[in-house]
Amino acid sequence: MSKVEIRPADSWADVESVFGPNGAYGGCWCMWFRATNAGFRAWPPAERRERLRALVESDAPAPGLVGYLDGAPAGWVALAPRADYTRLARSPVTKPLDPGETGVWAVTCFYVTRAGRGHGIPAALLREAVSYARAAGACVLEGYPTDTGRKLQVSERYHGWLSLFTGAGFTETARPTPTRPVVRITL
Repeated sequence: MSKVEIRPADSWADVESVFGPNGAYGGCWCMWFRATNAGFRAWPPAERRERLRALVESDAPAPGLVGYLDGAPAGWVALAPRADYTRLARSPVTKPLDPGETGVWAVTCFYVTRAGRGHGIPAALLREAVSYARAAGACVLEGYPTDTGRKLQVSERYHGWLSLFTGAGFTETARPTPTRPVVRITL
């Protein structure tokens, strides 16, 4: 049986190993939610990569967690205070119901390598994200999964899926669109 471990993303080499040479989803380097549309377009993939590297190597809390399968980096979940994600406040899907609410963290992205798929890494990452956010002082952790009623393609899983979140104790609190609920867990 394979062993899955989850640790804060504080090793750039491990994050880069998970994301591969193309930066996970089409060169995003998990910067999509940290920028406006114009800002994201202005950053070429190499700059996105360096921005994530700076976050990983900073003294601030890690910008995510890395999942390891038998010691090898195999998965990623992005989480941070909701205010760190510029795009969340602007999107009709993720716009906060109470923008002044404090202590809210958000889970925005998952990525699992081909070798890591089928080993429960997303569930392990999300369980540890709850603990990590709590330890960092968050009061609430929020997510924005996809819920289409059909099996999701790999490229559609980066937000997570509803049963992943409800299995970790999250509750649906809003559904701004038919396929995109907002889920939360009080910490």
